[in-house]
Amino acid sequence: MKKKLIAGNWKMNGSLAANASLLQAVLDGSKGMNCQAAVCVPAAYLAQVQTILSGQTLVALGAQDVSAQEVGAFTGEISAGMLNDFSVRYAIVGHSERRQYHAESDATVALKAQRALSAGITPIVCVGETLADREAGKTEEVVKRQLAAVIHTNGHCISEIVVAYEPVWAIGTGRTASPEQAQEVHAVLRAQLKAATSHSDRISILYGGSMNAANAAQLLAQPDIDGGLIGGAALKAPDFLAIMAAGSVSA
Repeated sequence: MKKKLIAGNWKMNGSLAANASLLQAVLDGSKGMNCQAAVCVPAAYLAQVQTILSGQTLVALGAQDVSAQEVGAFTGEISAGMLNDFSVRYAIVGHSERRQYHAESDATVALKAQRALSAGITPIVCVGETLADREAGKTEEVVKRQLAAVIHTNGHCISEIVVAYEPVWAIGTGRTASPEQAQEVHAVLRAQLKAATSHSDRISILYGGSMNAANAAQLLAQPDIDGGLIGGAALKAPDFLAIMAAGSVSA
């Protein structure tokens, strides 16, 4: 059985001092845990966090986005090749905040995943429905459409991605899909991936809608939930460590 992956998304938070304190506490507290972990940090802190994480293998470095372009006159963009220079292991693509605030389409997200893969970086592909989608009974339609674009663009490489199901209505709201609701959507995504590749067992599907120290164990016990993409709780070492511990138990 593959180990659970617990990935923290710091979003636009952090400072040099706070980062150092947070990461030292996580590294000190996570010794001996039986899970995989990552921190996806703002681009400005990649160099600092790379240095802090060097010399250990439990916590990997992740980025929060990657450009759909390879190189060139794209001011403000950060390419997969640049991320590679900092030994970035994971890159989040298609987070609902990017889709909402930056108008990223399914096609753009698919291309970003392709750019990450071409540089040896594992994309964490986010999919998820809005509250209006869920109330209209369109959850399955929406998440399958979002994932289908990535499958179509990346073909045989699809087994190298990570998928994160993040119901938009549960991100940063304190509302969480019940374990049963989350499992239902994860099972849909698992079936879609199985139809796309014979190596679907390699693909981790994370849950990312306000997972926290209190609900992590129940969510991670579900058969198709392979880990978590953690927002606010990733900024508090005790909470992040508690989720890692829950992932270690259910691994």
